[in-house]
Amino acid sequence: MSVCFFIGHRDAPSQVRELLESAVERHICLYGVTDFYVGRYGRFDSMAANAVKSAKTRHPGVTLTMLLAYHPYERPIQTPDGFDGTFYPPNMETVPRRYAIVRANRYMVMSSDYLIAYDAGYVGNTRELVAFARKHEKIGKITVTNLAKSHF
Repeated sequence: MSVCFFIGHRDAPSQVRELLESAVERHICLYGVTDFYVGRYGRFDSMAANAVKSAKTRHPGVTLTMLLAYHPYERPIQTPDGFDGTFYPPNMETVPRRYAIVRANRYMVMSSDYLIAYDAGYVGNTRELVAFARKHEKIGKITVTNLAKSHF
């Protein structure tokens, strides 16, 4: 059972969807990924979730979980259609709200075998998280795929 997390710019171009679909299929078939986690903010997260939902029709053992950065008691959310559940990382209750998304994303990088990213090099959380993941990749803790390095 392998875990894959997604991170990307909230305004990623729509052409990334095809790259996501290919990457998801590759991660399932070649790397044995069964569990995908994605946030809920922006176009990239939406495209990533849709790519996994599509793959679930061909691979029934695959699961899709929505990462929650804010405590579900504070911001209740029903599990959206196509998702198998939601996940709120442990020990996040004391994290200041302004750091919640960053901390939740870092938790997922530390807990995942694979990261599918769209990091075009813009200043922000995506770039910082991919750099963080690359450090862990060097010691064999995670494998990073940056779709921004692919050609359209």
